Amino acid sequence: MSREMWVVVVVGGILALATLVGAVVLAVRVVRTRRLLGTLGMGGKVAFYGALIYTILPVDVLPDPIYLDDMGVLAGALIYLTRLAHQRRTADRRLPGTPPDQDRVRRPVS
Repeated sequence: MSREMWVVVVVGGILALATLVGAVVLAVRVVRTRRLLGTLGMGGKVAFYGALIYTILPVDVLPDPIYLDDMGVLAGALIYLTRLAHQRRTADRRLPGTPPDQDRVRRPVS
């Protein structure tokens, strides 16, 4: 093998390793949101399990050494689950009987 070919192989290996690490980090973050699944409803469960199944299964849009599509699916699921969690947290903080657009009670300034 020529020197240029070794450089291409090494750079390709480093990029593959970097995308693998990124996919693993995103998968760990998605798994950590699993404790919220009971309160996020069916949409949260579908996003969670769908993202993990897509990441684990060998049938992908891109070949498995390139984890960019897996990272995209995991990142999308993480964004969706985070938004659901924030919406649920905001809904839980509302006072009973207040309209949805009034999240905080306004107090007069003295």
